[in-house]
Amino acid sequence: MDEKIIKACKKQNRDGQRQLYEYMAPKLYSLCKRYLKKEEEIEEVLADGFFIIFTKLNQLKENYAFEAWARKIVVNQCLLQLKKNINFNLYLEDVSYKSQPLADDVTDLEEADLLNLLNYIPEGCSTIFNLFVIEGFSHKEIAAQLGISEGTSKSQLNASKTKLKELVNTYYYQKAR
Repeated sequence: MDEKIIKACKKQNRDGQRQLYEYMAPKLYSLCKRYLKKEEEIEEVLADGFFIIFTKLNQLKENYAFEAWARKIVVNQCLLQLKKNINFNLYLEDVSYKSQPLADDVTDLEEADLLNLLNYIPEGCSTIFNLFVIEGFSHKEIAAQLGISEGTSKSQLNASKTKLKELVNTYYYQKAR
């Protein structure tokens, strides 16, 4: 992110804010989409995230850390939204799972395919997978954020990995045989 734009935003310059929004919105939208499924929730979280970013930008000490700081704000907003609707203490066995075909004649698994598979496991599991594997949070941080035990975070991560492995084997690698 251009440091001039961040400095302009800190001075509440509207043109700078527009430039920052145009640069960051697609990235933060994709981030929200990994956690939230409903378009109206994504838009609400994104709007709340940008409000926080613009109102608290003066608290950012090092401009080079802007993108990581903005991502953290948006992840936290996603988690607040998810906590309204999800019981993270549910285990995979407690949730009905619907198997659906994912793609026709696909045998090569790519990153986008793996991220798409997260849509087919319970939201609690996919959220913890995102936080641990993609965002790099520790189980202690995840537990504190979601109000669960570290053990629950670990077991949800393990359950998500197991289910993802099953889905990959079922829908991608069996077709290649």
